[in-house]
Amino acid sequence: MRIRRLDSSHYRRMVWKNGGGITTEIARSPAAGDDFDWRISIAEIAQDGDFSIFPDVDRELMLLDGGGIELLIGSEENVILDTRYRKHAFPGEAPVSCRLLDGPTRDFNVMVRRGRCRAELLARTIVGPQLLFPAVATNWLIHVASGEAICKDRPDIAAAAAGDTLLIEFEQRAAQPLVLNGSGEWVMVRLVDSAAEAAALA
Repeated sequence: MRIRRLDSSHYRRMVWKNGGGITTEIARSPAAGDDFDWRISIAEIAQDGDFSIFPDVDRELMLLDGGGIELLIGSEENVILDTRYRKHAFPGEAPVSCRLLDGPTRDFNVMVRRGRCRAELLARTIVGPQLLFPAVATNWLIHVASGEAICKDRPDIAAAAAGDTLLIEFEQRAAQPLVLNGSGEWVMVRLVDSAAEAAALA
């Protein structure tokens, strides 16, 4: 098992692909290039406008802060994200425009390459230890929205403070789960490598 603490001061800030906003990239795999398997970021939306197009990518957006947004996604009914941690999934190739409901927002953004990876996006209020059970081809990304996250029995890994992220890569199935202690609110992403999972189950 490999654990990395990603300090918020090292995240990459960049302009959206279509120039319509700012994204703070937390992590991606591979680490460089446009042909990612997965990419996790926080989007800052300061005005109404269109989202960038990402063919063959599955996306999920979760409201972190702000008065909320309305998403217009192709022919779907409009989607309102007006409560913190409310989320919605949509295909990256769909035409999407966004309308702010009450000022700028910050939104957690998960993108995975369809057929290569799939993701599960969760938000948790931490009231006790969190157990992550190792599974083949599965990684976890834990973003600390508030409070802190501490890896039990891993003094080599500094506590992740608000804004920081833990990237946990399970290389193989293990008998014991990873125990995380802490407080506050975490955004958790479970990432599964589709090809590696299929090979393990074959």
